[in-house]
Amino acid sequence: MKLILGRKIGMTTVFEKDSAIPVTILEAGPCFVSQIKTMGKDGYNSVQIAYGEAKRINKAQSQQLKKAKINKNLKYFHEFKASKDEKYEGGSEIKVDIFDGVKSVDITGISKGHGFSGTTKRHGFSLGPKTHGSKNYRKPGSIGSTGPQRVLKGKKMAGQYGNKKHTVKKLKLIKTDVEQNLLYVKGAVPGANNGIVVIKDNS
Repeated sequence: MKLILGRKIGMTTVFEKDSAIPVTILEAGPCFVSQIKTMGKDGYNSVQIAYGEAKRINKAQSQQLKKAKINKNLKYFHEFKASKDEKYEGGSEIKVDIFDGVKSVDITGISKGHGFSGTTKRHGFSLGPKTHGSKNYRKPGSIGSTGPQRVLKGKKMAGQYGNKKHTVKKLKLIKTDVEQNLLYVKGAVPGANNGIVVIKDNS
């Protein structure tokens, strides 16, 4: 599995022939293999990678990086399942060049948080009438019949909007910049600029 941690930088436009393509620029890696888990020792096979330098880390993380022979303080850790055929070495570096030849990727990030929002903003409810003394301009309206005499689960109402893990699948990979560790992906990616994202091959 080709997977790497990165950071969302922002959006721009790439011009190809007669078309303008909206792209998101991602800084992908470099990441380091911080831990390898095996079926015999841990009960399952997986690989943990670390990304992003930090000023301080706790003692457990420090010992883990030291054991992997990584002489850096790294901030973000991500673990993913790996098959027996995939070979990783502790402390090895993973760069953006692993996506050479890849056509599309899945990107997971934390969406922008909008706080406690009403039904119009959160779910796209239509507005009420603005004239003739109407006081039902942005109110949700009726929320149920008299039969159940309760609010059914899953009812669209006001509440926390955003700030959740979200995955966008099969985004086209436009360009790879190996020297600067950059990926150019067609379309929008969840999260704000400088947000941490997980980039996974989906060709």
